[in-house]
Amino acid sequence: MPLVLILVETGLELIPNQIRTHPAVKKNINNKLYSSQLLDNAIHHSAMKKLKNFEKRGRPDIAHICILNALGSPLNKSGYLDLFIHTANNKIFNIKSEIRINRNFNRFKGLMAKLLIDGEIKLSNNSSIIPFDGNLKDLTKQFSDAEILLFSSKGKLVKDYSNIFTADISKNYIVIIGGFQKGTFSNEVLKLSNNIISISKNSLDASIVVSRIITFYELIHKII
Repeated sequence: MPLVLILVETGLELIPNQIRTHPAVKKNINNKLYSSQLLDNAIHHSAMKKLKNFEKRGRPDIAHICILNALGSPLNKSGYLDLFIHTANNKIFNIKSEIRINRNFNRFKGLMAKLLIDGEIKLSNNSSIIPFDGNLKDLTKQFSDAEILLFSSKGKLVKDYSNIFTADISKNYIVIIGGFQKGTFSNEVLKLSNNIISISKNSLDASIVVSRIITFYELIHKII
């Protein structure tokens, strides 16, 4: 079975109505431009201070790098990756392996805003980003007998990557990585598994964790 990777609590959301009248938002928003509809800490920082958990929100750049790394991996190109993104507003989307995500950040922001507004993305080559109807617990139940691994700097340090995954490609794994800059997993995420793993003595960026975990899986299963 493909490795299931879920990037959780990503900072992907439309600009909340409660801050749309703030000068920092009004200055940059354009109803005809999708990319301007997405909350972005680099632009809306002063307005975001009014939002709950603002430290974890408005970071589409983190999701962008993580998705590019995942989709560009040999694991994905070999058909052994199933990628999902989960937003801070509990929306979940499955990013099909064939889709090509633009490396231009503003175009990525436009795509994500369109996704959140329209509910799904369908491209001419049949690649797509489709919604999952349910919460994270519902999603994990879709994969029978899967071992769920949460990766966090607060988890148990594992120094040998061969102790993370078995060499049995038929074993189901769900890997959960936080797509936010600061803070910790919500209780909803922590309830999914008691198996919390750290892969470094240092706190790592989400994109580094994504790349390392995928590489570990590729090495163990000789996917090149």
